[in-house]
Amino acid sequence: MAETYPKKSSGGCFSKLVFLVFLGMVAGLVYSFYKIAQPQDLSDLKSAMPARSQSANTSSNLQAVLNNSLQRGHVLRFNEIQLNRWLSQALKVKQGGQLAKYVSVNDIWVRLHEGYAEIILERTIFGKPWNSSIFITIDQQATADGIQTQVQLAGGKYHADIKQPLRGGKLGQLVVPQGFVLLVLPSYQKLAELLSEEIRLGFEEMARIDIKKGILSLNPRDDSDFKATF
Repeated sequence: MAETYPKKSSGGCFSKLVFLVFLGMVAGLVYSFYKIAQPQDLSDLKSAMPARSQSANTSSNLQAVLNNSLQRGHVLRFNEIQLNRWLSQALKVKQGGQLAKYVSVNDIWVRLHEGYAEIILERTIFGKPWNSSIFITIDQQATADGIQTQVQLAGGKYHADIKQPLRGGKLGQLVVPQGFVLLVLPSYQKLAELLSEEIRLGFEEMARIDIKKGILSLNPRDDSDFKATF
């Protein structure tokens, strides 16, 4: 009678599944690094920019406009072209630290989305263009003491049915969770210091702040039924 021997296992479905999952993770990681290395397209913002020679003392002009609005109580509406012109002329940004020889800051840009703003820092790293951005949402609540304003470093959810994580900004072309913003936050904090007076007048002193696609609206009046119209 012939003897029979058990067949050797070829690994089974579970090992194949583990391999496919691992392969998918590696592919996702490689794709993420590729997207991070590619700068997001800023051609729409750059093509809309007027000549840089306009309005030399832009920072002071913006402060005057904000002060006038607060004193007279009228609503201000800014588009992306105005904000980016002011930023390009008001900010003199220089990369510091040990990487100063290899990294240069070229410009700052603002892109206004529906409900949140994106602040973009454009750099050249080892001779190649790259950029990062943070998302900013303005949360305002009416209280007994007036309108309470909070600035959140987030641009909404990744998916309507998933609460966490929130979208924090972009590294290159990749939208990253809120926690990854900490990697680039020090650079934006330095920018905020340079525009501290404009931030105080435009965000801390204004009663109502509304961000729509392409438009930032600032209202000094505490109107409970205020809605920006464009």
